Amino acid sequence: MFSKQAKTSKGPTPIEPLPLPSPGAGPEGARKAPPRVASLISPDITVEGGVTGEAELQIDGVVRGDVRVARLTIGETGHVEGSIFAEAVEVRGRVVGAITAKQVRLYGTAYIDGDITHEQLAMETGAFFQGRSLKFQRPAAPPQPQPAPAPQQALAAPAVLEAKPVG
Repeated sequence: MFSKQAKTSKGPTPIEPLPLPSPGAGPEGARKAPPRVASLISPDITVEGGVTGEAELQIDGVVRGDVRVARLTIGETGHVEGSIFAEAVEVRGRVVGAITAKQVRLYGTAYIDGDITHEQLAMETGAFFQGRSLKFQRPAAPPQPQPAPAPQQALAAPAVLEAKPVG
């Protein structure tokens, strides 16, 4: 059924690269972008000043300043002294400052000293939180303009009521 073939060449067999699809090939018509990887501030790094960006950030070191990113993860060795603004925040480390995010998750090792403004807040047993939990107040819709009252006729006489004797 199966037969063993003798190797005729000596040395490694060359590996040919896979062909890349052409930009017009496939149903999407274009290649997908590679997945985004979170940026990392490692445990031996201290940042003096703010950090901003549109991507994901993991802090295992120290940041002394405000952090404004799309998604933030603070590891067990991470420490932020400043305000945090993000879509989602996960905290395993320490934050001294306010957090403003749609989703906030505090793990059992988290230490938070500051207010948290959020839509969703989850907190595991063991997490320390000292501050206020404030629910996002979505801005009220601007009042709709009221239709202008119909113009009154300038020459119209005021209504007169007649009193009739009872009796």
